[in-house]
Amino acid sequence: MHKTPNANRKHIAIFGNTNAGKSSLLNAIIGQEISIVSEVRGTTTDIVSKAMEFGTVGPVVFIDTAGLNDTSNLGQLRVKKTLKVLERTDLALYVMDINDIDEVAYQEMIRLFKKYNIPHILVITKIDKIIEISNKDNVGEKLAETLDRRILEVKSKYKEAIFISTLNKERILTLKEEIIKKLSTKEEETLIGDLLPYGSKIILVVPIDSEAPKGRLILPQVQLIRDCLDHGIKSYVVRDTELKEALGDLKGIDLVVTDSQIFKSVKEIVPKEIKLTSFSILLSRQKGDINTFLEGIAKIKSLTKDSKVLISESCTHNETHEDIGRVKIPTLLNKHVGQTLNYDFKMGHDFPEDLEKYDLVIHCASCMLNKKTMQTRINICKEKGVKITNYGMVLAYLTGILDKSIEIFQ
Repeated sequence: MHKTPNANRKHIAIFGNTNAGKSSLLNAIIGQEISIVSEVRGTTTDIVSKAMEFGTVGPVVFIDTAGLNDTSNLGQLRVKKTLKVLERTDLALYVMDINDIDEVAYQEMIRLFKKYNIPHILVITKIDKIIEISNKDNVGEKLAETLDRRILEVKSKYKEAIFISTLNKERILTLKEEIIKKLSTKEEETLIGDLLPYGSKIILVVPIDSEAPKGRLILPQVQLIRDCLDHGIKSYVVRDTELKEALGDLKGIDLVVTDSQIFKSVKEIVPKEIKLTSFSILLSRQKGDINTFLEGIAKIKSLTKDSKVLISESCTHNETHEDIGRVKIPTLLNKHVGQTLNYDFKMGHDFPEDLEKYDLVIHCASCMLNKKTMQTRINICKEKGVKITNYGMVLAYLTGILDKSIEIFQ
């Protein structure tokens, strides 16, 4: 409860060419030596992440990436991995060395920032190198004027840029203030606070099975409990085995939220006048797009034995006989269609580029991914003309209670 998961943090990614000063910038911002700094090009060869509390914005994740012009043997793979970070980036810092301005590379990244709807801040680094040379006693007057003019020329061209030296704390503070300004315009996100009024009562049905972490609740359950506390909604947590008794004990229940896997049995217990939905569907609304997911559900009707389905999960775990993505959904879907469909399974940030070969994408609730990642994946599916839906909505549809489970949103 004390550690905010990365899925609920704003992701700030640092991009730029090799040796532009990205790693030095990250270290200066967070005040720790997280990324290795070297004059050798291509020192950062993999993604480096650091979670932290950042001013009034709260919990964020900073991501240091490999150079975009990496020409080493593994350079293309590193650049590809760096560009993959765009899918989960809420704010980008694009870094250019004042002594190595690459306008072509910057314009290409601006195009990608627009494509993924990412606000960005241009950061011009290493101005201390020019100032240091210009201030030396043995530097000729003509050279000093040339160096000073160089700074003015770059500032004139990139008026919105922030010019820094990682050795100058005041300039780093200026950059931090701009980051906070860019991120502070976001709307408050809630799972349920805008659906039910203050003082409402809900029951959370939490089954305990082999997939439930011993001694802990899973992340969507914890997030919903916290959201209820934030909005003055009274929540009661019970196992499915105690649900009937709880409904008898408690009066005036406004909503029951259940794990998607036990939709059918819970529906049989909950009175018709009480609304019912799932943790997964609530998350799909917060991070995704319910209307788009409903369009994905409609695609199920046209699936055949030749159809190919992608099951996409945000987290990695050991597969069990109760696994919702790899076992339960395929089993129920095959039974519903009356055919054995073709399935591919992907986890974490491994979301394929060749989506055209799929007839349908079924995504998890995305509790381990940030909102930006989920929205990007939805947009990619739309661009490719591939329907996408969500675990909870698929299970609700296959158990015949989809209409009931989305009443709360209407």
